[in-house]
Amino acid sequence: MYKTHFGLLEDPFSITPDTNFLIPTQGYQEAFNTLSIAVQNGAGFIKITGEVGTGKTLLCRKFLSDLGPEYVTAYIHSPYLEPQTLLLALADELAVPLPDSGVNNNQHLLLKLLTQALSEIAYQGKRAVLCIDEAQAMPLLSLEALRLLSNLETERYKLLQVVLFGQPELDGKLSHKSVRQLLQRIIFQYHLMPLAYDEVGHYLSHRLSVAGYRGGPLFLSDAVDVLYRATRGTPRLINILAHKSLLLAYGEGSNQVTKSHILAAVADTPAARQPFWRFWGHLP
Repeated sequence: MYKTHFGLLEDPFSITPDTNFLIPTQGYQEAFNTLSIAVQNGAGFIKITGEVGTGKTLLCRKFLSDLGPEYVTAYIHSPYLEPQTLLLALADELAVPLPDSGVNNNQHLLLKLLTQALSEIAYQGKRAVLCIDEAQAMPLLSLEALRLLSNLETERYKLLQVVLFGQPELDGKLSHKSVRQLLQRIIFQYHLMPLAYDEVGHYLSHRLSVAGYRGGPLFLSDAVDVLYRATRGTPRLINILAHKSLLLAYGEGSNQVTKSHILAAVADTPAARQPFWRFWGHLP
């Protein structure tokens, strides 16, 4: 709607996890380095946590897309699955051929077929990596089934490496006594934080540039201040408010986003921190 007005080629603030818009902030780079080092070392379990909207799915997609041909990858984005269904989802991701009948109700047979497939991947000199998004939603029994599958290993590394991406509630689930063995097997972990105050302006400029914007500063400095106050650096909220403020600026025929545009967008967004100035404190 406003792309032509601002000279944009695409929507700069979509909330879909488009890896073209990933900006290498300190947090993202540290998380990405953690993932890279972990898989290179053949770690069994890796854990990435972060609050809602901090970009875990985007990081996961980028990580998977950057893995080389020496890796066979699997991605499960809705892990609220019972153990058998979770294993079937993994088999589907790895393109494991399954018999027409019997396997759905036979966990032993399914595990045997998965073991054969993972062993074949290792025989080809490759490594299998499974990324599970929204891992805090996994039932405890499914986490335990995953741990048992991760027992498979060569003399040098695990046949299956598992990366758990989840909200902080995942830590509470992993502290449960029934999955304490899995907790001990998490070798690498990272907690993804929201953007710092001085990263928000760079974040906006980066996404606008990727979307084709070539003009001067589009978001005024006081607008960026209010944007940070309202979102505390959460990328998803930043995208929502930035998109709404661009719509408001376009509607007024303005070529810049002002503080008033951000405040109007905040008022229309329940998840944003409303402008009760006396509670917002000083920046950053």
